[in-house]
Amino acid sequence: QVQLVESGGGLVQPGGSLRLSCAASGSIFSINDMGWYRQAPGKQRELVASITSGGSTKYADSVKGRFTISRDNAKNTVHLQMNSLKLEDTAVYTCKGDIRPVGSSWNFVYWGQGTQVTVSA
Repeated sequence: QVQLVESGGGLVQPGGSLRLSCAASGSIFSINDMGWYRQAPGKQRELVASITSGGSTKYADSVKGRFTISRDNAKNTVHLQMNSLKLEDTAVYTCKGDIRPVGSSWNFVYWGQGTQVTVSA
């Protein structure tokens, strides 16, 4: 059983920073891409940032220059450092991993449970 567990969400003032973490656990053979998505009330879920196993990154235009995604392959974790937060960054942030379980010939997509980030004055 593979699980993704996020941590680090919370309430922050505009201009502040938060660091989200996501740890993958269970019978994992390998992890390919990992990413962070977010969904604000009344809006569709959107990709915030993603990172390959080799460290290549991709960002939504709205967060470029403010957010940084990183991963620790040895610990099966991915982080999202969020700086200069804006009101419009308020959303539920969810971690996604493209993971091959032990004993499987296929990769599967796993999602975390989500963590709330609220930016408010």
